[in-house]
Amino acid sequence: MSSRWHRAIAELSAQGHAARAAAQRVDDAPSEERTTAVAISYTAETDYLRSASTLLRAHLTDRRPPRRLPVARVWPCLRDVWKARALDRLGGVWRAIPGNAALRQLRSAPSDALLAAVVEQAEALQASLYGDRNVDRLYESFNPERTGDPVADLVGGGRSAPTLPGFPDPGHPLNRAFPRGRGMRIQPGRQDEFNQLSRDRFAVHTRALAFGDAVLALLIDRRAGGVAPEPGRLRGAGRWVGRERQLVPDRAKWPAKLNGYQAATLAGFGWLVLACTGLPLTFGQRADLLSHYTLVFLAAGLVASTGTALVYRHGPKLITAPGPRAALPGVAAAVIAFMVWQGQGPVADYYFAGPYDRYDRQYADGCLAASPYRHDAVQAMVDDGVLTVTPVEGGTTLRLGPAEDGSTHPLRPLDRATRAVLDEYGC
Repeated sequence: MSSRWHRAIAELSAQGHAARAAAQRVDDAPSEERTTAVAISYTAETDYLRSASTLLRAHLTDRRPPRRLPVARVWPCLRDVWKARALDRLGGVWRAIPGNAALRQLRSAPSDALLAAVVEQAEALQASLYGDRNVDRLYESFNPERTGDPVADLVGGGRSAPTLPGFPDPGHPLNRAFPRGRGMRIQPGRQDEFNQLSRDRFAVHTRALAFGDAVLALLIDRRAGGVAPEPGRLRGAGRWVGRERQLVPDRAKWPAKLNGYQAATLAGFGWLVLACTGLPLTFGQRADLLSHYTLVFLAAGLVASTGTALVYRHGPKLITAPGPRAALPGVAAAVIAFMVWQGQGPVADYYFAGPYDRYDRQYADGCLAASPYRHDAVQAMVDDGVLTVTPVEGGTTLRLGPAEDGSTHPLRPLDRATRAVLDEYGC
């Protein structure tokens, strides 16, 4: 057995143990951590299923296993989003189920008891996927009989509602999304089919573990000489079993209704985000970058979205103080917003000054302040990137450059005569 196969089988075994531990943790976890434990369990099962499918494909094609098995990644800044997505999509288990092509490949391989068990579990997973996709199609819209009893109206008889034109199937998604009846029920005569599809759909978690175990047994027999290696390094969601609070810490929730102080704090945060959003626009305008308006507005949008996300995440914690103290973060944010709003223009003008302002700053207000080249004794003009400064009383004309709007480069002499004048005045 190659070392890569040994490592891959050991990691698959570790994922199987983690998936079972995660399923058990759902029952043992405290109530405030249970939803996170469920998300970890779903994702750990999906990691086990996806890794087993990958190694099975490599085994059937007689290729080397990948260096790293496919597992879910949990980004630190997006853990709340990951949790919501995992709960909504069962950790992605439906997309990880082997498809028809993989099932055909399994059936075409030389059969034995271990491979037959893998095929059986793959077919069971296909049945679960079929149940998930079709169980809702067994519902229909109907008009209940009016008996005067609301409960009897729903569970009693009635007639099927007409379907939308062009969609004769009463279970079609459009007929369920836009029902023409007053109630929803299972189509008459299809209760047994509905029950079977429901059982198949809800059995997907057990079948995912069973498929992974069958693949693991096959690989141990074919690639490990019948000797199961010790569980290897654990990666993916299984690492967080028992550490739910570290994965998704408890955070304060937004109140259903804001009081006046909390609303003031939220307004202060909004003003701060708005002021920061104007930074790329102000600096882009002063730096003469509006020709690249796509990048400027993209930067502004990035600042706005980042600020909104930060307020959404940390805002509830900042407004939990009782009474007027809840407005203190908003007051601080408003003061900072005012400073940013009023200061971004002068700061941008300082760093991205035009040629005339840079001449005053570098020369006219400094070494040339007492010379014929002071600000009120010259005529200046810009032509083709060259700033020409001519004394009113006569004298050498200074030629300085680069004279560009929005530039951060200092003005420098462009000829010997200009250099001589600047040296004369100690510039």
